[in-house]
Amino acid sequence: MDVTVEDLLRRLAPQVLGAVVRRYGHFDTAEDAVQEALLAAATQWPAEGVPDAPLGWLVTVASRRLTDLLRADQARRRREETAWRWSFEVPAVSGTDDSLILLFMCCHPALKADAQVALTLRAVGGLSTREVARAFLVSEDTMTRRITRAKQRIQASGLPFSLPPPAERQDRLAVVLHVLYLIFNEGYATTSGPSLHRADLSTEAIRLTRTVHAQLPDDSEAAGLLALMLLTDARRPARAAADGSLIPMAEQDRSLWNAAGIAEGISLITAALPRGATGPFQLQAAIAAVHDEAPTAAETDWPQIVALYSLLLQQAPNPMTALNHAVAVAMASGPSAGLRLLADLSSLSGDHRFHAVRGHLLEMSGSVPAAREAYLRAADLAGSLPQQRYLRARAARLDSDSRA
Repeated sequence: MDVTVEDLLRRLAPQVLGAVVRRYGHFDTAEDAVQEALLAAATQWPAEGVPDAPLGWLVTVASRRLTDLLRADQARRRREETAWRWSFEVPAVSGTDDSLILLFMCCHPALKADAQVALTLRAVGGLSTREVARAFLVSEDTMTRRITRAKQRIQASGLPFSLPPPAERQDRLAVVLHVLYLIFNEGYATTSGPSLHRADLSTEAIRLTRTVHAQLPDDSEAAGLLALMLLTDARRPARAAADGSLIPMAEQDRSLWNAAGIAEGISLITAALPRGATGPFQLQAAIAAVHDEAPTAAETDWPQIVALYSLLLQQAPNPMTALNHAVAVAMASGPSAGLRLLADLSSLSGDHRFHAVRGHLLEMSGSVPAAREAYLRAADLAGSLPQQRYLRARAARLDSDSRA
């Protein structure tokens, strides 16, 4: 498929789903109809050209397919009669950003938190069910059932397709921001597949976060998340070599970093920090800003990063934050200090990042055989092919050095 068409379809998919659900309801069936419309576009547009109104084209085709699907459902005559009344009417495309409405809809309090995250990743973020399952460390079949139940619950709730009122919107915001954070992370560092990143996902996460921030300009955590995304994504141009292989931050050409993104991110976090309580996304953005402001890796203010991670551990303790804190401590106080902290993180023994960090700290401390073993263990656990290649290359280099 033409790359331009593929990118366009990925960007429009959540908006099409939002428009169809807003107009007709039937979340589960609407998703099937939208997928068929996207497949039709992927087949026709490269040969016939992209239509003048691609969103309207997709909504029209999806609406007609939805009508067909509902008509074919003989066990639900009321839906069939409703579909017949719709006929092949072309729905107007809303001036509202339907993907934002869909985002808040997926984060409805009628759903459990894990269902909110999973459904939004699938419906708005565009992740496959397999990718969502990997993020939750469950099987694909389990995640399929979880997402199906979530869609059915929304359908049964009779929830109107519209933005919630301001008070309720605020209550749902924490989940919304968390979901956007996960979508961005999957785009910036894919958990599986041949690519190091998926720019379409990280770009969409930034776009949606901008929209949320515009809706709630005084919310410091929304600003903090947008700042974190911009400051992190700014490094993407230097993160991969020409052959797609991973370049760690310490070895990146910082002149390739996106200066405009860094400036905007720093401006956002600088304005957000003085406003009220400091939340986890603001702290992570502040850490990213310290990294991005350092002229070289050697000039990174690691003691400040250690202090920020210590605050983050107090606010939102979790194993991955503790792992990053251990890295910062190692860089500020030496690898032995970091390795002592890793000893308390046995819960991460099944995550490749734990073994990659352990390998790096062991290498720093001169424990070459143990470092090589840790890198190979990390490679075995990693789902991303570029990460696997990078980790195996680190192990091979250590093996080569030890024989020299």
